[in-house]
Amino acid sequence: MAVETSFSDDILRKTTLTDHMQILRKEKPYRCKVCGNDVSQNSDSKSHMCMHAGRQKPYSCKICGTEFSWNLNLKLHMRIHSGERPFCCQICGTRFSQNSHLKSHMRTHTGEKSYSCQACGSAFSRKDELETHIRTHTGEKPYSCEVCGAQFSQKSSLKSHIRTHTGEKPYFCELCQSAFSRNEDLKIHMQKHTQTKPYPCKICGSKFSRNSHLKYHLRVHAGEKHYSCSECGYKFLRNSELQSHLRKHSGEKPYRCKVCGSAFAHNSSLTKHFRMHSGEKPYMCGVCGCAFADNSSRTRHARTHDTMKEKPFLCRICGSKFLQNCDLKRHLRIHTATASAEC
Repeated sequence: MAVETSFSDDILRKTTLTDHMQILRKEKPYRCKVCGNDVSQNSDSKSHMCMHAGRQKPYSCKICGTEFSWNLNLKLHMRIHSGERPFCCQICGTRFSQNSHLKSHMRTHTGEKSYSCQACGSAFSRKDELETHIRTHTGEKPYSCEVCGAQFSQKSSLKSHIRTHTGEKPYFCELCQSAFSRNEDLKIHMQKHTQTKPYPCKICGSKFSRNSHLKYHLRVHAGEKHYSCSECGYKFLRNSELQSHLRKHSGEKPYRCKVCGSAFAHNSSLTKHFRMHSGEKPYMCGVCGCAFADNSSRTRHARTHDTMKEKPFLCRICGSKFLQNCDLKRHLRIHTATASAEC
């Protein structure tokens, strides 16, 4: 059955084909009367004339007001409002508004990485990924925050940073309703509920929820401790740990609860304390669903489900085993009291 088309559809198709053939033949039949430059399409001629008139973007979207230099860019933009995605991946079915986006997507299936960094040899499937990577070598940070002046190498990083000023947290946890400014932070948070730790250490088998935590852990095996306390000589893997340790000597407690005024030496201690006021329990048992305010409480609770390691804390004096370390300490008082009585 033939598909009916309107007269306007035929005109548009013929016009597009005519313009396309002129590009292939490198024909430029439209000449600018001001500067004499030639262009291949009449629409290009209109855009070019607007440059002489001081109007850089003559094509505007009637829905959101965004302006464009070329009519083609406006047509592509309109698909955002219409939801039109005419380009479909035949492997996974994902649809795209532009053919160039489909081509970039296809590289995820083929593994093709056509763009290589001349500095280090790293390869990428998209040109914009390469451009972002090159900034790690040049140190270029073209995106600047208008509020505080902080600079970023990626536009997405700037958008996330701006939310620290606006307080916007568009990403919500469906389990506990915690809100986050970045989708990455939400994904990391969800691992607390699922107890997922996708980054394992190949040396000792320890698992971590973040790759940065794994990298930090590997320093333990490497024996890297570059930061030393001038007071007691104790060494640390990170400078932040040293600074936190120094508060034990100085007694400084810079983190204060806004509800009750309690002060803490560490921000993590304040966060844990604040849950007493908010009632937040973000750590969930993967077996029975019980929720806890801190991870250590969940770990102790998890042992009640684990029959293989039911009582991991062993008394070296009499061999008794206990579920929690605090129970072992309480038990040891029996031995110390007996020893005092015999004396």
